[in-house]
Amino acid sequence: MRPIYLDYNATTPLGPGVVDAMLPFLQGFFGNPSSNHAMGRACQEAIEDARGKIALLLGADQDEVVFTSGGTESNNLAIQGVMLQDAPLPTGHLIVSAIEHPAVAEPALHLQRLGYEVSVVPCESDGRVDPAEVEAAIRPETRMVSIMHANNETGVIQPIAEIAEICHDHEVLLHTDAAQTVGKIPTFVDELGVDLMTVAGHKMYAPKGIGALYVRRGIQIDPLLRGAAHEAGLRPGTENVASIVGMGHAAGWVLKNLEASGQKMARLRDRLEAELGGEIGTGLTVLGRSAPRLPNTASLCFPDVVGAELLARVPEICASTGSACHSGTVGMSPTLAAMKIPPEQARGAVRLSLGWGNTPQEIERAASLLLGAWESLQ
Repeated sequence: MRPIYLDYNATTPLGPGVVDAMLPFLQGFFGNPSSNHAMGRACQEAIEDARGKIALLLGADQDEVVFTSGGTESNNLAIQGVMLQDAPLPTGHLIVSAIEHPAVAEPALHLQRLGYEVSVVPCESDGRVDPAEVEAAIRPETRMVSIMHANNETGVIQPIAEIAEICHDHEVLLHTDAAQTVGKIPTFVDELGVDLMTVAGHKMYAPKGIGALYVRRGIQIDPLLRGAAHEAGLRPGTENVASIVGMGHAAGWVLKNLEASGQKMARLRDRLEAELGGEIGTGLTVLGRSAPRLPNTASLCFPDVVGAELLARVPEICASTGSACHSGTVGMSPTLAAMKIPPEQARGAVRLSLGWGNTPQEIERAASLLLGAWESLQ
């Protein structure tokens, strides 16, 4: 049978019409967008059209969208682009949370190794960062706060608008990694109050290897790469036209279907949790259940099993664990550790993340397969 894909937080398939939108720019329209001839101008116009569609999805102005190679580059450009402006002098203070993706946590560690001051704020047991903790960590020399919009493992949505108010009261920039939220829930930059926001194409039904960074007009950042003046001088290099076009098309599609898709995924996610909880009982832990969550994400701790072993029993299901296995040992992810999940509970963590392609029949079958696998391990 066709695999049941429940790993949409890891990556998504290409959305309807994305391939068709890209094909002309992989074949006939192959010009360099910087070239001042018909072929080049056609490519440049296609880039600007895509930029406009992504700006509309974010509630931003078109000139505030910078194309990158993906979420990791966008995070690095935002964080290092702000913090390294006075390099080689390590001045300024950065605040991140304990639940950040490595694409934020690692740049923060790199800055710390260079001599910058970095503070890591904790999260509550429900996976939410307390805005008061962020405010308490701010110092006179704090330059930037970077808190993800929603966690990739638990789906817990962070109080970004509240944090933004605090940051701006202290004249501190706020960046959010919105890789997991753009295309799933509304991510309008003015409502969130962010100064910089990361978008990853392959999390929103666009190709891999393309992303964007929202940079509020007037915010100064330094480029990571040195070269020509592409992307307002922030991202040199000939643009990946076909993927940019694909991302633009995907942005239009997810915006049009945002509400209906979110409602569908929430119904299916809740049904899956109910099916599993009805059989397993109170031993099944739903992480972040008491906090606002993404409509598509179920982070579950199955009792008395190891998550990786459970998934190994159901090869029909494509999903992820909430722990890392190395050399026969099971280690807790930083997110679960930050939530202070007991190790014996965390070992059974499994993340099931849904998308537009899932059907009720798949959810019923997935629940049945997971329950059968869990029972076989008892």
